[in-house]
Amino acid sequence: MSVIIRIPTPLRPMVNGEAELKVDVYTIASIFDTIEKNHPGFKSRICDAEGNIRRFINIYINDTDVRTLMGIKTQLKDGDTLSIIPAVAGGKAQTFQEKLAELKKTQKEVTPEEVKKRIDEKKKCIIIDVRETEEFKKGQIPGAMHIPRGYLELKIESLIPDKNTHIVLHCAGGTRSLLAAETLSQMGYVSCESMSGGFGAWAQRGFPIKEPITLSEKQKARFSRHLSIPEVGEAGQMKLLQSKVLLIGAGGLGSPSAYYLAAAGIGTLGIVDFDVVDESNLQRQILHTADRVGVSKIESARKTIQSFSPDTNIVPFEERLTSTNIERILQGFDIILDGSDNFPTRYLINDACVRLKKPCVHGSVYRFEGQVTVFDPSRGGPCYRCLYPEPPPPEMAPSCADAGVLGVLPGIIGLLQAVEVIKIIISIGKPLIGRLITYDALDTYFKEFKLAKNPACVYCGEGKVFPGYIDYEEFCRTH
Repeated sequence: MSVIIRIPTPLRPMVNGEAELKVDVYTIASIFDTIEKNHPGFKSRICDAEGNIRRFINIYINDTDVRTLMGIKTQLKDGDTLSIIPAVAGGKAQTFQEKLAELKKTQKEVTPEEVKKRIDEKKKCIIIDVRETEEFKKGQIPGAMHIPRGYLELKIESLIPDKNTHIVLHCAGGTRSLLAAETLSQMGYVSCESMSGGFGAWAQRGFPIKEPITLSEKQKARFSRHLSIPEVGEAGQMKLLQSKVLLIGAGGLGSPSAYYLAAAGIGTLGIVDFDVVDESNLQRQILHTADRVGVSKIESARKTIQSFSPDTNIVPFEERLTSTNIERILQGFDIILDGSDNFPTRYLINDACVRLKKPCVHGSVYRFEGQVTVFDPSRGGPCYRCLYPEPPPPEMAPSCADAGVLGVLPGIIGLLQAVEVIKIIISIGKPLIGRLITYDALDTYFKEFKLAKNPACVYCGEGKVFPGYIDYEEFCRTH
């Protein structure tokens, strides 16, 4: 089915000068949604924030006013013509200077000094830089969100869904940001301001400027699918490339986590493991291959990762974690991914993460079941000892060698851990802090449980003095 849309002269610049468009849709509402995808900002000129046709615009299907039909929900037939008829007046068209003068009366402006004061006082507001990418690369206000003016209507609602958010827009000189403020106001954003003088005035006053590290052309090509996601984009990808993640174990959980974290662009991967590749590992530990049986897992992991991600910096720790080396090993990393397979190691990792204030992405597997959570007391969540103050006796905690594990299960749990790591680095979504996800592979069943912080926890309780590390050697089990 094909429908012709007649575009009025004032709106033709938004659709590359076209007088007519042809689309395959069924309702008036879907027509505007379709045009909006290819020409961001068009729909806001026709519809208000609730999606209703603006009062100064009439819509006709052939020669019938849609207000006498079903309005924006009116169904269309093949060959129909939709005409957009805005209110117009004769006389001289408004010049750009006249438009700019009007905007200065209707849109609120703030000075660079006022913006700097808000930043210094940590007042809640989001600064949006609407300059083009090449301008942005030359320098930016620290903490500013970059949305080029041409993509503002397309991206703003996904990046800032709350239309009550206090927004300060700036461009190079203060003109584009005024136009942007008008657009956001029309889209329903109620607290938008334009910084007078733009980035040029900010720089002239000697205020702080951050020169961003940018992606190479090769990196843009490799991570193009990330760059197209508004929640990730170039800024998020740079965070991944600059991050440092430590994997405890290059086994069942560490293998899939390492694969996908390296593929996602994590800049530095530390790997702790003192074991060698065994024939029984190959059922689930996908970093290793049959020709590497007897080779150290660290070396096998390094070869696999660098074969598909040669720029990843691998930091090996071919040693067993103990109370004497735990802080030295964890110290230089942002996030710890716990893929260990025994309780002594889990408690050491937990205690060190609490002491060093590092988030720990925890995973565990048993036969057909797995668990994932994030322990981060510094962000208000519990630690591992809040749940289990002490490890169980050996007879209550069989190893995978004794109990067995479905080979694909660590893959599922390890990938969930990798997702949590990426969310924390980019600061998107809701990490599993204070929440435990369990997975039953036999029933294909996920369930979430809330985890409470124990105020009396001797390790993460408020005001508690760190009691020291404990080596639970008698509980050690091998994978």
